[in-house]
Amino acid sequence: MKTYKLAAEPRTDLGKKAAKTLRSEGKIPVVLNGGEVFEMPFKGTLKPGEKIVEIENGRGMITTDLTVANDDVRKLIFTPDIYAVELDFNGDKKMAVLREVQYHPVKDNILHMDFLEVSDKKPVVMAVPVKLEGHAEGVKAGGKLSLTMKKVKVKALYTEIPERLVINVDHLGLGKTLQVGDLHFEGLELVTPKEAVVCAVQLTRAARGAAAAAAAEA
Repeated sequence: MKTYKLAAEPRTDLGKKAAKTLRSEGKIPVVLNGGEVFEMPFKGTLKPGEKIVEIENGRGMITTDLTVANDDVRKLIFTPDIYAVELDFNGDKKMAVLREVQYHPVKDNILHMDFLEVSDKKPVVMAVPVKLEGHAEGVKAGGKLSLTMKKVKVKALYTEIPERLVINVDHLGLGKTLQVGDLHFEGLELVTPKEAVVCAVQLTRAARGAAAAAAAEA
C-alpha cells in the first residue's frame, strides 16, 4: 500500500462555530483515533490537540483533534486507490488510515474526516479494491463478466495490505459466480461475508440462443 503524506495542525478551539470558521478558511476538522490504550488515570502530559477518551473498564485512549487543508486531501479522497497516511503534526509523524469522510448534504463539500492510527503490531480492517484478470471461460462461451463488488474488506497489519486484490477469472464458467469464500490471499483475513458475490459471468441473450440451438440439434 502506498503512503500519502499529509501535514496537519493541532486543533484546540472546538465546537460548531470554530469548525465553521475553519471551513471558511479552506480547512477541514479532523480527528485521529486509535491511539495506545492505557489504565486510567492518565499520568502523562497531553500535547496540543490531544484529549483523553475513557473507553471501558477504567481504561482510556488519547484522540487528537487536528485540521488539514482542503486542497491537500483531494488526491487522497477522490481516488479509487487506498493509502497509508503519514500525518505530520506536533513535530511528530503518525501512520493512519482514513476511516470516514462526512460531506455536506447539499453542497457536497467535506465537513469532517476521521483517521485511525495504525502500527505494525495491530491488525486493521480496510476495504481493498478488486481487480479482475484473465479471460473467463464463460465469456468465451458468449457470457458477460460483471464485477458486483468493487472492494472486499480484509484484516491484516497495514504494512501487509496490498493496493489491489487481484483475482484470476480464467476458470469462471457461464452462469457461474465467484464468492468471497472462494478467495484466499496469503497473510490476509477476509472480513466480508463469505457468501457475498464478487463477480459473475451472466448469460446473455445471444448465449441463451446458442444454448437453445445446440440443445435442439442434439
